[in-house]
Amino acid sequence: MFRSAVKSGFNSAIKTNFVRAMSGTAYKTLALTQPKPFVTQVELNRPEKFNAFSHALWTELKDCFEALSMNPDCRVIVLSGSGKYFTAGLDLKESMSWAQQLAEIEDTARKGHFLDKKIKTYQDAISSLEVCTKPVIAAIHSACIGAGASLVTAADIRYCTEDAWFTVKEIDLGLAADVGALQRLGKVVGNQSLVRELCFTGRKFDSKEALSFGFVSRIFSSRDELINESIKLAEEIASKSPVAVQATKKNLVYSLEHTNQEGLDQIREINRLNLQGEDFIAACMAQATKGEKPVFSKL
Repeated sequence: MFRSAVKSGFNSAIKTNFVRAMSGTAYKTLALTQPKPFVTQVELNRPEKFNAFSHALWTELKDCFEALSMNPDCRVIVLSGSGKYFTAGLDLKESMSWAQQLAEIEDTARKGHFLDKKIKTYQDAISSLEVCTKPVIAAIHSACIGAGASLVTAADIRYCTEDAWFTVKEIDLGLAADVGALQRLGKVVGNQSLVRELCFTGRKFDSKEALSFGFVSRIFSSRDELINESIKLAEEIASKSPVAVQATKKNLVYSLEHTNQEGLDQIREINRLNLQGEDFIAACMAQATKGEKPVFSKL
């Protein structure tokens, strides 16, 4: 009876997360749609604030990507922004309210504890893209500032428009970037000299420069073309075995922080199970017979 009750409660919680994750009206700062089967588009939806990161946006991003990570109706995510900018970065007006909250705390240690929790919340929001089991395609148009640059470094694939530009802006606010750019940007572009230049100066770099050093992989002439091509890519990935795609992402992320041998050991542990699965058999049969593409069941 106890197990049944626990299972029922767990399933209910998951169902609630699924409904919330797939509903465009469930979030105040995000809009979700499903443009193709198994493809979810997550749109930053504060256009009146240029999609600046408010506390609500930070927390909803984490909730959303955690829910989509578990959702069998989602296999690939396209992350885009509504309105004029992809994102203007941190909502400075809202962040200034921290000063008043800090002023009410007398003890230095407790001030530090307050800020530690804030920063950790925001770090976890960015990391939720990387932790998510599903591939994330960032479709970036116009400005991608500060926290936005950190956000897209946590995506798996980055596409942008010709008019896109980027900046690791925090240095101009008297801060070191603390939500992911310093940790991920060097791994994305593989050029420490360039990364340090960008992070020490906060200078803008445009779409052509971003393409030249591998920060983005494709450039498009308009936002509409960007979104259409990002969804087309997502649809192609979503047609593959979800077992294979998710195992691939898991090992790629793991291998960034581990030796080659450790990465090989991990994928061996994964594939000794997956090689026994129905997806492998169906895909091999389709390749051998040159028949129709296999349709993979939900994971």
